[in-house]
This record gives sequence, C-alpha cells and structure tokens, in this order.
Amino acid sequence: MVNPDNLNTALQWLNTTITHCLEVYFSNTEEYEPEPISLFPDNSWLPNFLEQRHPSLEEFTLPLLALAPHLQPDFFSKIIAKFLPDGGDFPEFGGLRGTNHRGILPTGETAQFVIAGDDLEKRLEVQRILSNDHWFAREHILWLEPVPEGEPVMSGRLTLNPEVVEQLTLGTTSKPRFSMDFPAEPIETDMEWSDLVLPATTLQQIREIEHWILHNDTLLHDWGMKKRVKPGYRALFYGPPGTGKTLTATLLGKETGKQVFRIDLSRIISKYIGETEKNLSRLFDKAENKNWILFFDEADALFGKRTDIRDAHDKYANQETAYLLQRIESHNGLIILASNKRGNLDEAFSRRFQSIINFPMPKADDRHTLWMNTLPEQLKIDEQIDWHSIASRYELSGAGILNIVHYCALESLAAPERTLDNTRLEQAILREFIKEGKVV
Repeated sequence: MVNPDNLNTALQWLNTTITHCLEVYFSNTEEYEPEPISLFPDNSWLPNFLEQRHPSLEEFTLPLLALAPHLQPDFFSKIIAKFLPDGGDFPEFGGLRGTNHRGILPTGETAQFVIAGDDLEKRLEVQRILSNDHWFAREHILWLEPVPEGEPVMSGRLTLNPEVVEQLTLGTTSKPRFSMDFPAEPIETDMEWSDLVLPATTLQQIREIEHWILHNDTLLHDWGMKKRVKPGYRALFYGPPGTGKTLTATLLGKETGKQVFRIDLSRIISKYIGETEKNLSRLFDKAENKNWILFFDEADALFGKRTDIRDAHDKYANQETAYLLQRIESHNGLIILASNKRGNLDEAFSRRFQSIINFPMPKADDRHTLWMNTLPEQLKIDEQIDWHSIASRYELSGAGILNIVHYCALESLAAPERTLDNTRLEQAILREFIKEGKVV
C-alpha cells in the first residue's frame, strides 16, 4: 500500500523548492539549498528509491517533477501564479501543454530551471542525467520525449514510466493491456507437466531452460559470470503445429512463477518503413527488467531469412531483421521463438540461441499416451476400440487428438444414449484430417 503522507511530504518539498527558485529568479534573493527530505519506510516505491538508489539531489528531484501533474493537475500553474498573477510568458521555466491535460507538463528545461537556475555547469549535469547513458533511461524509469529536429533537446517533455507512476500512486503495477503499444497477450494453462507428452531428449532440453530461469541470478552475480555471459536467454522451439510448443512455454512460466506473453506478430509487422522497429522497440522497452517470458509464435513471419537486396523493400526488411537481432541479443529476459520448420529461420538468429529444441510429431506410443490422458472418464466408450491400433494407424499431434476428443465429448453430451464406437471415432478423425488439409 502507498502511504499518502509520503506523497504529500514529497509534493510539499517540491513546492517549497520551486517557490524558492522563483524567489531567487524574481527577487534576486540568496540561493536556496533544499532541506533533506524524510519519508516513512513503508516499502513503497519512493522510500525504496531513496534507500536502495541513494540518489543525488538532482536524481531525486526529476521523478518528482514528472510525477506532480499526475497527482495535482494545477501543481505548477498555482506556484507560478503567485509570481505572475496577471499571467504572461515565462519561457525560462519551460513546460508545455498536453493534448488533454490543461495544466503545465514539465520539460527538461523545467528541470534545469528548478535544479540549476542559471548555473551552466549544473544545467549540463541535468542534461547528462536525462541522456540515454544514465540508468534512468537504461532502466526505462524516466526520459525526455523526442523533439522536432532542430529544437533544443531539453524542451522535450519529462516523462515518468507509467508503471512507476502506478507504483507511486497505487502501490502496484497492473498487467499491460493488449494494444498497439504492447501487442502481446498473457497466456496461462491449467495443465501440468504430466499432460505434456514429449520425447525424453526434448524434455531434458526444456529442463535446461528451467534451470536458467531458477539459477541465472546466482550465476551472474554470486558466481561473477556477468562480465562474460550476455544477459537473457534465447530458445527456439521448432516442429509441426500442435506438438506442444505453446504449452511448454506456458508451463515454464507456471512452474517458475513468471508471466508468459504471446506476441501477436501481425500487430508488429508494418508495411510502413520504420514502423516495425518502433513497434518492437515499445514491446521490448515494456518487457525490460520484468522477468517475463516473451513467446513469439509463428516467428517465421518476422524472423525469416534475409534476402539479397533487389529493391527498397528488401533493404528495409533486412534492417528490421538486423534491429530485431540486436534487441533480442540485449534483452535480459527469456525469449522463446516458435517456428514450424527450423530451416525457415535466418542462420544469424540460430547462432544466437542457447537452445534449439525439436518438437516432433508424437510416435505411436506417445500418441497412445495422449489418447489415454485426454479422454474424459465420463465419455461412454465402446470396448471394441483398440486404442493402440488407433494410435498406430493415425498420425496426429497432441492438439489434433485434443480436437477430436473435444468433438466426440460434445457429441456424446448432445446424444448421451450413444456410445463412442469405432465408426464414430474414425468419422471424427477424418473430420480433423480434412480440417488440417490432410489426405487419409
């Protein structure tokens, strides 16, 4: 829970600081040194920020400046009105109006005025803190909005990560909603590892990914491997549709307590030059430092082989691939790519995977296990059905078997007096083969 007293204390401290800065500017009074702030240790974002980061005065002031309009829309307007009661232009203070917000939104220039005044050295220090090299930007906590070409970079809006705003105001962060800014959806399952029927070699490789999730922090920090090992883990799942790739990714998240997001590639890929990179950038920025599992299903659409450059389209398609390579390699979480065929992916991607795992079509014994695991106890089944024979005769994926059982169960519920016999079962299998475009 958030302690409102801490937010009130922080806003009062900021109000006092800005007021004294304006007094110095308008009345030529002596320079003001802000008093240290004291907050209640309530395990919320702001006290933790002070305790864990030990920020400088500038680093503490910047998030508060960006937060203030979220708490009090007229925060800056009321302070300035004390010194300019008749209104008037005040470019030194910076700030701008939003599309919907009617108060003043702080810019980098606002931060420079409040923190540094006319002190050029201090103003440059504020600019350095707001550069891409500072941990504010690297950890996507605070940044400046881009400005039109030719305008001063510090005239960009001072922006606090919306998740940090939620942490500061609500004490928690909600799950991101599916949108153009975050074209991914959380996936969960009620199944367990026992429901997943895979070859022993495939299961062993999956366990290696689980070991990375559980022990990576210890390896990097306690064992000192951070300077030698790149952040994150990249795995490729390849095999025919319905062989368990999505379920495996979901179970990895369930087993290790991590949220799994399936990426909708159709929402990322754009025919407009540069838009695909922007969409990917927003996605990876959102996922950075979250310990999420990103699952790119049917990744061939975006991660396919690069082509020889014959026209502008090929050039920009290759640029998208190169950009994606860079973002995948620098991401510090687990990324899983799923493809129907390993050969569909660019070799440049393959070299960057720690694991490349084959999900083959299940063999006859595995198909028998899948049939037995999937059939509900309530389904009335003719004893004449030879399930070993069915498993041997019909090559089906786990998803295909589930579809058939689902269809048979619904038919049984609709006509409970009828028993599932060989004829009805084979009709259901034929229906699935036709749906999949197979010839029996």
